[in-house]
Amino acid sequence: MQSIYPVLLCGGSGTRLWPLSRKSYPKQFSPLTGAESLFQSSARRMSGNSGDMSFAAPVILTNSDFRFIVTEQLAEVGIDPGAILIEPEGRNTAPAILAAALFLSQTEPDAIMLVAPSDHVVPDAKAFHAAVKQGLTAVKQGQLVTFGIAPDRPETGYGYLELTSKPNGSGAPIPLSQFVEKPDVSTAEAMLKAGNFLWNGGIFLCAAKDIVAAFKSHAPALLPPVQSAVKDAKTDLGFLRLAPDPWSECEDISIDYAVMERASNLSVVPFSGAWSDLGGWDAVWRETGPDENGVSVSGEATAIDCTDTLLRSENDTLEVVGIGLRNIVAIAMNDAVLVADMDRAQDVKLAVSALAVKGSAQAVAFPKDHRPWGWFESLVVGNRFQVKRIVVHPGAALSLQSHVHRSEHWIVVEGTAKVTIDDKIQLVTENESVYIPLGAVHRMENPGKVAMVLIEVQTGAYVGEDDIVRYEDVYARD
Repeated sequence: MQSIYPVLLCGGSGTRLWPLSRKSYPKQFSPLTGAESLFQSSARRMSGNSGDMSFAAPVILTNSDFRFIVTEQLAEVGIDPGAILIEPEGRNTAPAILAAALFLSQTEPDAIMLVAPSDHVVPDAKAFHAAVKQGLTAVKQGQLVTFGIAPDRPETGYGYLELTSKPNGSGAPIPLSQFVEKPDVSTAEAMLKAGNFLWNGGIFLCAAKDIVAAFKSHAPALLPPVQSAVKDAKTDLGFLRLAPDPWSECEDISIDYAVMERASNLSVVPFSGAWSDLGGWDAVWRETGPDENGVSVSGEATAIDCTDTLLRSENDTLEVVGIGLRNIVAIAMNDAVLVADMDRAQDVKLAVSALAVKGSAQAVAFPKDHRPWGWFESLVVGNRFQVKRIVVHPGAALSLQSHVHRSEHWIVVEGTAKVTIDDKIQLVTENESVYIPLGAVHRMENPGKVAMVLIEVQTGAYVGEDDIVRYEDVYARD
């Protein structure tokens, strides 16, 4: 049975799905088209066995901020990662893929890698597996394989792959003629009519040794710093942190520009199944199945006499109602609302830039602040006080800490908290509370088997998140 090593790229932070996708919690971790997040669906799609092909435990490339979100979401769907490589900083896809290839080559010199973004939608896993099997025939001949998506419209938001011949329906690999940048409408229409142009899906299948050889030939300057970053990587709580100094020397460049556009041994497997990179709210509208009037609603949303419209409420206490809307996207969260013409969906990033200029936290910060132990959200923030809801996972614990500027009052509303205040340890159950004086060394833990929820009331001269002095932390944070 042929083993495939999935490599999931999970470090991006796109802005075109703002306000749901933000730098602190990007779209791959959100359930945009179903119950699972895009990341979870991607990991599940590349797991288990498929005929005479099996998927090994995935290798994940992410950054330090997302490492615990990755492990939490994988655990929720019952997938154990093979390794989670932490990039010290984002350097685009070429260094990340090379790091994965070098890492796998250490123990599996003949490893075959299936590299994919973690934020794409591919509903038909069986069709995807069939395409991967088609690609294996070319990989075994030393080819680098990419997957081209059969276009169903003259899309201007994707790059294209020009094939040397039209696909014949067999799914067999076809040599690549050239990469084509995102076209204008007339060019896209001509390429759709020609029949030998496919969308560039950004998914690759190759032997680790072959992609390393391609880097040696086409991007040799990347090899020394990435080799050093992998060689000097440090294990940290089960993660593998790539060495930061050599990593900082890597060029910020995509795999397409670094290698694929220069390689002569590149084949394309045509994929005719459904696919989307959810590159904007217009793509989400298409993928969520609009009704006969072109209307798609999600959450607490109601459409009255609307056409070609997407309405989403991301807060179950916030009702969104659209009346007489035409070609509109409306996305509501508890701290931000987006209303845009569907034709301007690709310009949502302009809103993020405008908010960043005015210093709005909503430009980058998600309302729920996810931490390794759980998450919290601010309910009310005043001049000298803040009210939070805090959720702690079973068995998890916050750091042992103190504050210089604030005191806290904790009221447990679900589950049981184990609370340390200086030299006193006590259990606090539902409808009980405890007071933490200014300067007291304290910690909260969840000793139970269900999530623990509490309301925290902070009072003091300053209630910012940086007013923390840590003494112990099981998650090894600074």
